[in-house]
Amino acid sequence: MWNRFFTLSLLLFSSVITVSHGEDLVQIYDIAIENDPTLREAEQTLFATREMKPQAQALLLPNVSMSGDLMYRDAESTGNNVYGHFHSNDRYSTQNAQIVAKQAVFNRSSWMTLQQSDHVIAQAEAEYRNSQIDLMVKTTVAYFNVLRAADAVTVQEALLRANERQLEQSKQRFDVGLVAITDVNESQAAYDRSSADVITSKNLLNNAWEALRAIVGPIKMPLARLGEQLPLSPPEPNDIEVWANTAVRSNFGIIAASEAANAANRKIEIERSGHYPTVSVEAGYDLSRSDTTYNTDSNTSFVGLSVNVPIFQGGTVTSRTRQAGFQYRAAQDRLDQERRLVDQQVKNAFRGILTSIEDVRARQAAIVSARSALESTQAGLEVGTRTQVDVLNAQRNLFQAEFDYLDARYNYIINGVKLHQATSTLTRDVLEKGNAWLNPADVVPPPAS
Repeated sequence: MWNRFFTLSLLLFSSVITVSHGEDLVQIYDIAIENDPTLREAEQTLFATREMKPQAQALLLPNVSMSGDLMYRDAESTGNNVYGHFHSNDRYSTQNAQIVAKQAVFNRSSWMTLQQSDHVIAQAEAEYRNSQIDLMVKTTVAYFNVLRAADAVTVQEALLRANERQLEQSKQRFDVGLVAITDVNESQAAYDRSSADVITSKNLLNNAWEALRAIVGPIKMPLARLGEQLPLSPPEPNDIEVWANTAVRSNFGIIAASEAANAANRKIEIERSGHYPTVSVEAGYDLSRSDTTYNTDSNTSFVGLSVNVPIFQGGTVTSRTRQAGFQYRAAQDRLDQERRLVDQQVKNAFRGILTSIEDVRARQAAIVSARSALESTQAGLEVGTRTQVDVLNAQRNLFQAEFDYLDARYNYIINGVKLHQATSTLTRDVLEKGNAWLNPADVVPPPAS
């Protein structure tokens, strides 16, 4: 009877739902690309940062301006002169127009600003690429967290049914005098505890769905579960130092921090340029017209060289240069922190993959052992050498072993994704390889609300 019971429970646990086909990981990721506000923010930030280049170039290009004014005057004058008393009332207008072209000949600050813009844009490009990879990781983790929570619900519901059967059997045996009332009480307690665990696991499943929806939006389609076949293989190459060295060279977080340090270094030169003279050429044309009685009209063209030599500015330039130096050293320290963090992430993920492989295999063996232990405990209960509590504990251990096995498989996949994240080699092709392990005919339905 118990062999048949656990065969039925395992079939229930791994049953295929054929009512509908679910969305797989790549499909959910495509939805996330369109709807994730964090990625859209990073994209707009990149577009805004790219505008720094034409703004820096504009500082080195000619600057042409035109100005003009039109004034009407009503001048009334009274007074005395050598000819006696006089009174005059003069009404006239004046018109002036001027066009000026100015070209910087030497401005060290503008040239340094142009060079800095390349580093700032490169930093923004790397940060955007990093945001794309972060979205892949967030989506993958959120997706498999839904599957993990759904498995927990399935296990808890199966355990609830098993405890319910135990409770019924205990009551039947008590009615015929085969067991004491304590066995019934123990079975009732196990059943009540399972009922509470089902409620908790369903709430955690709803929370997992909401975490996924925070990324992809209010989706209501089912998700494809992980298939039974999961190839377990170590990273290729199976050398932790190769992965660590690759991360140092290619991780977008490190690249962004490096470009930020380069931009901070250019900032020092920009501030130091306040000690240098600036030279520019100006040329223009000036028109002046007046309607006065003795009017004088003028047309004036001019060209000249303007030189500005800073002598003393109250120590502002020196202070700003020192400030930029401190900021550069801080940027270097952030770069060192990023390198160490990435190195830690690579090695943790690499070891996590190897550990997950061994863990999955060990969990498979643990299921077999837990099933054998339950059968032995049940047989012992029949002959009076084991108690009802022992049976309930062994039953719970078996279902926990089944969940731990599934949980270890998710950890294997997520560790692989995080290893590619740390080396910035996570692409859509990598997701598609993991996506092939999903079974779109076996789905997790979305919450009702």
